[in-house]
Amino acid sequence: MIKGCFTALITPFNNFAVDYENLGKLADFQIENGIKGILAVGTTGESPTLTWDEHNKIIEDVAIKSKGKCICIAGTGSNNTDETIAATKHAAAVGVAAVLLVDPYYNGPSSLEIRKEYIGQVARAFPDVEIIPYVIPGRTGTQLLPEDLAFLNKEFGNVNTVKEATGNIENMKRTRACCGDDFTILSGDDGMTYDMMLDLQIKAAGVISVVSNIAPKAVAEMVNLLEQGNQTEAKKLLSALGPLFKMVTVITKEKTPYGEVVCRARNPLGIKTLMAILGVTSGECRKPLGKMTKNGLNKVLEAAKKVQADNPEIFQPAADFFGVDIEARLNDPSSCEGLFYEKY
Repeated sequence: MIKGCFTALITPFNNFAVDYENLGKLADFQIENGIKGILAVGTTGESPTLTWDEHNKIIEDVAIKSKGKCICIAGTGSNNTDETIAATKHAAAVGVAAVLLVDPYYNGPSSLEIRKEYIGQVARAFPDVEIIPYVIPGRTGTQLLPEDLAFLNKEFGNVNTVKEATGNIENMKRTRACCGDDFTILSGDDGMTYDMMLDLQIKAAGVISVVSNIAPKAVAEMVNLLEQGNQTEAKKLLSALGPLFKMVTVITKEKTPYGEVVCRARNPLGIKTLMAILGVTSGECRKPLGKMTKNGLNKVLEAAKKVQADNPEIFQPAADFFGVDIEARLNDPSSCEGLFYEKY
């Protein structure tokens, strides 16, 4: 059973080339701080903008780092089944325990097509690899439905888990009702993990987390406490981590000469910006992802400063591992240079 806290690892860049040295450090940081597993090249790892050679090398590097220490999950999904099969073949060869298949974006097949022409095709070709569908309609424009997930679980012995990021509690409850008690639901949304694990009609078994990129120990501990039934201590960590959970998507209102517009800085821009401020990685994303607005950056700073003021233990593992002074960096304007657009 795949359960616990898994980190959807960011892909670090240096001048927009993959920074494999920093990638290794980030993986070591996760392992040292109690993460159950690492997801290499999920959508948080900017999989759509990587070449397949880069994609495969990142998976191989993380699989090597993880061996004997934690579970490695490879993000091999795409909107092309043949590409997904090729990527899964490579991932299986380098020893990953599971692959994550995001619903096919843009071309938007129906749930039936996703089941028959995508997930089912991969599950049949790789019976020894756990296949984890990733349901996130807000980013893909399509959705594998609970009913089709149940068909897959019944037909294939290696489809036993879903990453659930619909944001829809009723959909989660329907998944549990269709797939039964032995099926594993993992939260794909940091901010919903606590409620998903406590809800007896969902019974999530953990999270594939974004925030654990910078706070792996705290997120892993919250999940462990929930598994143990210690809601009181878990809720304290939920409160401490709350400002960071709000950074996965940063929404601001921006004034322009043509009127006010809403700007959405979407994952992984927020978490990468924070990691850059704290001196952990460069913060670069692959184009067309770019930078935050000044208002967005200020939201990230405000959240991080609140966490540091109220619960400095959250960032302490990063301070120790990377040798950075969190307080100093949060209050040094030079830490933010180059991380935001000067004008909308």
